[in-house]
Amino acid sequence: MYLDDPDLAIRFWKPYDVLTAFTDQNGRATLADFIEVPDVYAAGRLDRDSEGLLILTRGKRLRTRLMDPTIGHPRTYLAQVEGVPTPDACRLLETGVDLKDGRTRPASVEMLSQPPDLPERSTPIRVRESIPDSWIRLTLTEGKNRQVRRMTAAVGFPTLRLVRESVGPITLAGLAPGQFHELTPAERVALDASLSSARGSSRPAHDRPRPRRRSRD
Repeated sequence: MYLDDPDLAIRFWKPYDVLTAFTDQNGRATLADFIEVPDVYAAGRLDRDSEGLLILTRGKRLRTRLMDPTIGHPRTYLAQVEGVPTPDACRLLETGVDLKDGRTRPASVEMLSQPPDLPERSTPIRVRESIPDSWIRLTLTEGKNRQVRRMTAAVGFPTLRLVRESVGPITLAGLAPGQFHELTPAERVALDASLSSARGSSRPAHDRPRPRRRSRD
């Protein structure tokens, strides 16, 4: 049975207003309200006001790799923002935004022509009738504190709702808020391959093996 697997990994759709923790002294909603699986720990976190994909693991090796800041492993977010980002704002998000804790790494940014197919949030977003809102998809390779919200605010388009859509090849597909599934063997293989690829591309140039010189004929 999967509950006995020492390397168990699960994917979970964290709902809005839930802490990425299993206990809380103030009685707020936590992972324990949804996940009755012993000895699993979140590999990373989402803020209380953010939603979407969390990977929880029992095996320390996978959790360590997922949380290693030197591995530029992609994480994709759906962000509902106030206003409609201009091409210049999107370029800034793509090339790097200067935040108090440093410049962000290059990111992938996609403006969505239609809102994504997501369930309604338990608490509706704040809406101002005089200002439209729009959705963008951002793929980051780092995890600064509240990074997406800070990035969009820095370019003039505050985030109203934030949903993590994927971590590498692992997605929310087949889940509803509050649900979790065990990672399948195929998903584990794909995730390991994604992490290995990200590690290889993130290595400093001086640490990478030099290509062999071809002998001249």
